[in-house]
Amino acid sequence: MGRAYRLLTVALLALVTIIAFETMAISTAMPRVAQDLNAVRSYGLAFSVMLTAEMLGIVLAGVWSDLSGPLPSLFAGQVLMALGSAMAGLAPTFTALLVGRLIAGLGAGLIVVALYVVIGRAYPDALRPKVFSWVSAAWVLPSLIGPPIAGWLASTWSWRWVFLIVLAPIAVTFAVVMSQRERINQGGPTAQSPPSEGSERPGHLRLALLGFGVALSAGAMQWGSDQLVPVHALPVALTGLGLVGVAVTAPRLVPPGTLRMSRGLPAVMMSRFLLTAAFNGALTFVPLMLVNERHLSLTTAGITLTVGTLGWSFGSFVQGHHVMINRRSELVVAGGASLTVGILLLAAIAGFGWHYYLVGLATAVAGLGMGLAMSSTSVLSLALSPVRDHGSTSSSLQLSDVLGSVMGISAAGGVFAALHNPTGSDTGVFELIWVSLAAVSALVMVGGQQTRT
Repeated sequence: MGRAYRLLTVALLALVTIIAFETMAISTAMPRVAQDLNAVRSYGLAFSVMLTAEMLGIVLAGVWSDLSGPLPSLFAGQVLMALGSAMAGLAPTFTALLVGRLIAGLGAGLIVVALYVVIGRAYPDALRPKVFSWVSAAWVLPSLIGPPIAGWLASTWSWRWVFLIVLAPIAVTFAVVMSQRERINQGGPTAQSPPSEGSERPGHLRLALLGFGVALSAGAMQWGSDQLVPVHALPVALTGLGLVGVAVTAPRLVPPGTLRMSRGLPAVMMSRFLLTAAFNGALTFVPLMLVNERHLSLTTAGITLTVGTLGWSFGSFVQGHHVMINRRSELVVAGGASLTVGILLLAAIAGFGWHYYLVGLATAVAGLGMGLAMSSTSVLSLALSPVRDHGSTSSSLQLSDVLGSVMGISAAGGVFAALHNPTGSDTGVFELIWVSLAAVSALVMVGGQQTRT
């Protein structure tokens, strides 16, 4: 925050805050969006479509930044995120909203990767750890206040403002980053490195094509699973082809043996995939259950997500204690167990009609598991790979995060779309979704054992 870096630091933190706010806030407002646009059956698509586009943006931003530096990706990402948010906020139909979410997700993916490259270029070595800690902290406040604010906006004004409120901050950050472009282009030794050699371009092209392949496959799977009822040949075929496409392309972007959960780094990647699939798939449907089945306000539903964030923060704090330094595999196992208990508690609340206050406890326990396991898998991924491979390892870890979220939400959304009862209760559907995802999270305990060297 010194004078030389203050404007750029504030702009970077503002971009992280915007992305974090949209991630948390939209989850709270989406039940109202689905009701107003007559798309409750397709509820999960609003999340998985954006994550699929973000996954593509992450892959493309790495290639683009290597070839042209971070600024083109960063500027394009801000423009796309603003455009997508505006389209979603003004959408007259659910299809138009999905298009807006897709565009915003692509922009978010471009921004996330470019931010890390900017930090490497614009800040000296001694300041980078501090900047990264600020970036991590920038997720905390939106996670705490984003859901209640979104609930208030959607209830008092309109859900459209939850999307539109980010346009002004994006315009400001765009102007600030533009004013700092010389520092980004000229700062630090990384900026002076020569452009990519021609021999590296086939690798970049291969990576970009794989990114498109994963995104297209995941998109086909999502659309097909959302249209499975009533049964028609095209949705069934697209769902099957999408699953095959993901199975063929995704393993080529992560360490060999990931699907088999082989010992070491592959088990870390698969554990990360399972964690995000179970957690995001489960929590995505919490607001919908509370609003549609228990008839609670959006603000109350949002608070339950905030409680989950507090659990995650506490888990992260615990795993950072010096006593836990050499117990990373045990922490992954414990995190998987805690996540499983939290999701099973959600299923019990739905199935047995327990008081909705317990939802806060369930999300906190699930969040605790994520706090224990996610940071531990990050540490393990670097410890189990050579220093020269840390870049590709980090990229694979990000891909596992986003792909896990896409697959978890898509699977849960497909089940909900197939079994949704528009004239009655969906309690049994929520119970089925959460029991199934608890089984997924239980596999993390196996993966944690496999991370031992």
